[in-house]
Amino acid sequence: MNKRFASFAALGLSSVLMLTACGNDGGSGLAEGPEEEEGAGGGEINIALIPWEEDIAATNMWKVLLEEKGYDVTVTDLDVAPVFQGAANGDVDLFLDTWLPVTHADYWDEYGDQLEDLGAWYDNAKLTLTVPTYMEDVNSIEDLPDVAGDLDNRIVGIESGSGLVRVTKEEAMPGYGLDEDFELIESSTSAMLAELDSAYQEEEPIVVTLWRPHIAYSQYDLKDLEDPEGLMGDAETVHSIGREGFAEDFPEVAEWLGDFTMSDEELGALEVATLEDYEDDPEEGARVWLSENPEFVERTLGEAAEGVEF
Repeated sequence: MNKRFASFAALGLSSVLMLTACGNDGGSGLAEGPEEEEGAGGGEINIALIPWEEDIAATNMWKVLLEEKGYDVTVTDLDVAPVFQGAANGDVDLFLDTWLPVTHADYWDEYGDQLEDLGAWYDNAKLTLTVPTYMEDVNSIEDLPDVAGDLDNRIVGIESGSGLVRVTKEEAMPGYGLDEDFELIESSTSAMLAELDSAYQEEEPIVVTLWRPHIAYSQYDLKDLEDPEGLMGDAETVHSIGREGFAEDFPEVAEWLGDFTMSDEELGALEVATLEDYEDDPEEGARVWLSENPEFVERTLGEAAEGVEF
């Protein structure tokens, strides 16, 4: 359901895994076996990554954590459909950014019986229609028809077929009568953010599809439009999911993921570190953030945090 956004073109799973293999000296990049075969704190784990802001932040953080604990971690860039297909097939081990119960519901319905829910780590994920705060007279989705002309009759969206675009097009626009006055521009996340930045610098009116958590909220002064009918959906939870058998093969990691939670403040700071402060090296940004947040490491790893240094 939700190819919510990607800065990469959608890739077929086999092609991406072939590229991943080539980048690892001919190895598959997949877990070779359970911990009991590799020894505690060992083994190869392949984490699927979609370049969503919270996923980039969380994946790089877990890559650093797991490598510090002796695991060999490969990160494979994928579009969302191949993520769920690959995890269901056992071709990837782990994905950290599954939105439930709504955004990824279709994928979970199709593949959930072949996957393991390793736990929810964030509970305030939300799809939104958002404007800059300088648009003082626009505070609700219901206000948009009154300023349709100022907005050039456009709502700037992201990838076609994404859950965010689907909800906007199929629920919010007809529910608020926006389909009569507006065209939903289906482009890409990067294109949407570029339009937002351009309009913001000139203080021009714009409405975009956005979501929380997102680093844009720390970069711009934005406000989410009120949704009195609840058509954009309620807040969701973000889950870590694994291939079937992941918890059996990696019980230590599954336990850590089960204890993994982040507050709005923690996730926001991690996103700034990985996507802004260390834009060209998000892994280093995650390492710096972890070094500055030892209480998070202790909370997440428990006794295994002893001796961990970044």
